[in-house]
Amino acid sequence: MKLSLGYQSQVDWKETVTLIDKYGNPYVINIFLMIFGYSRMKFVKLTFDREQKTLFECMTSAFEFFGGTTDEILFDNMRTVVDRAKSDFSKVVINEKCTEFAKDSGFLVRACRAFRPETKGKVEVLAKIMNRLKAYNNEFDNHYELIQIVDQMNIDLNNEIVQGINQKPIDRFQKEKNTLTPVNIELLKPYFIHKKEYKVSKESMITYKGKKYSLPTAYVGKYVTVTEGDFEIYIYYTTNFICSYNISLDYYLNYKEEHYKDILSKSAYRDKTDKQLDKIIEQNLKNLDNILIE
Repeated sequence: MKLSLGYQSQVDWKETVTLIDKYGNPYVINIFLMIFGYSRMKFVKLTFDREQKTLFECMTSAFEFFGGTTDEILFDNMRTVVDRAKSDFSKVVINEKCTEFAKDSGFLVRACRAFRPETKGKVEVLAKIMNRLKAYNNEFDNHYELIQIVDQMNIDLNNEIVQGINQKPIDRFQKEKNTLTPVNIELLKPYFIHKKEYKVSKESMITYKGKKYSLPTAYVGKYVTVTEGDFEIYIYYTTNFICSYNISLDYYLNYKEEHYKDILSKSAYRDKTDKQLDKIIEQNLKNLDNILIE
């Protein structure tokens, strides 16, 4: 990588790594890495697939984290970046969607020559990440904890002295960050956020990615949209924000107490007092999906 201030960064994915939680459940993960050439500042993110929209989401998160982008970004021969059908040994062709994303982001795409990837700079970082992750094998509880482990690892890596520059990336980055190109984050969201409508069921729930989330009963029968961030989903009716939830990876039912109380008050429990409803809620929260609105 070139070491001029704000000139170049490099992106790669460490793919299909399997880790086992303390209960024996396997997790197939990928590690996205973006590293700056000058400061060695890093952005590391855990992903569960390597789709192009996930690449764009990771890069957008990286731009938010860094506060901008370098002039150019170097990629290996990724299928999400390189049009392999049009590339050959001497010429790399960038696919159309990635070219559009780069233009809207404000960086130039640089690709290693087809089938001969350059690995300087990032290989050691990815190896270090993998070695550290192995220490957590059979030690973590769930997806959330695994994500938190990787996030903390990113902080640690940026606060460790790097051989070759004999500085911490976070310190060296203070000089580089002022040379970055600002990025319009909102312009990039359509590349990975595609709004789909979800009908609110008679139980006053929507099903999103196999999980249920409660809403106020006023929305029963209506269609809402969901926007997903790194750790939360945001639910809207037309353009009006309704509520947000932490992304559920472990629980089928996700609800808010005020929604549950609203649901109960519209059901066979409509004649109960608030105090009685509170007691019922305390006893029966786990049975929310069995309560039907009349």
